[in-house]
Amino acid sequence: MLRQDIQINAEGTLLRGWLCLPDDFTGALPAVVMSHGFSAVKEMFLDDFARAFTDAGLAAVVFDHRGFGASDGSPRQEIDPVQQVRDTRHAITWTATRPEIDAQRIGVWGSSYSGGHALVVAALDRRVACVAAQAPLIDGLANVRRLVRADLLGGLRAMCDADRAARFAGAEPLCIPVVSNDPAVPCALPTTDSWPWFTATAAERAPAWRNQITLRSFEMLMEYTPGALIDRIGPTPLLLIVARDDHLAVADLALQAYEQAREPKRLVLLPGGHFDVYGAQFAAASGAARDWFVQHLRG
Repeated sequence: MLRQDIQINAEGTLLRGWLCLPDDFTGALPAVVMSHGFSAVKEMFLDDFARAFTDAGLAAVVFDHRGFGASDGSPRQEIDPVQQVRDTRHAITWTATRPEIDAQRIGVWGSSYSGGHALVVAALDRRVACVAAQAPLIDGLANVRRLVRADLLGGLRAMCDADRAARFAGAEPLCIPVVSNDPAVPCALPTTDSWPWFTATAAERAPAWRNQITLRSFEMLMEYTPGALIDRIGPTPLLLIVARDDHLAVADLALQAYEQAREPKRLVLLPGGHFDVYGAQFAAASGAARDWFVQHLRG
């Protein structure tokens, strides 16, 4: 795989990432635009997915979301899903200008939070020729209600309200950990598999990852419902990859959303939890997406 460092000008904010190409490419290639999920950076296995695509004759454009990893953007560590959707569309625009790429054959791939973004982008942007959403977020508030005990949700909302009042008075945004190994510490992703995956992956592959987000990122998560647009994706071909035991981006919400999607569509249901798509089920997850893109982008 040939990999070039790139910069995408997202209306004044530089998004940094990689353009990944097959070793022996010729002509204008179909391409897949890729970004990572909640707080994650591109080094957290996106290079492995990109290699799976380039080995099949596809190009891959991988970027860090603004405020994260190598990309510019302020405030740092803030996850604004609407802005991330817009930046994905900026990345599509950049990709379409490249001489190595066929602008009529651009797909979008997302995982976890960006799996939800992929659904929204495909529903809104008819330049997208094909989409694959892996372990996607479907409904932010419904998901939070699965992750946060009902008796603690009121306190979380009170924290968000207090942070909003403090910001109005000129204070910096309050930050919370993404993950914690202490159940008593409020964090954004409190599942038992989140702490070991993020911390181990950061230590092994992604020193740019930080265990921190702004609290209003969590507030914006509760306001975000990407699955509401899933019935608008067709006739763009949709692949949904769901981890059967996913209790982070909960599986049953993804399965319900799939029923609302229009054809052409395909569901791949894999064993394991949310993070197994990067590990034990990587070959199955990446292979399903690769085959979907090859079928619909290469023909």
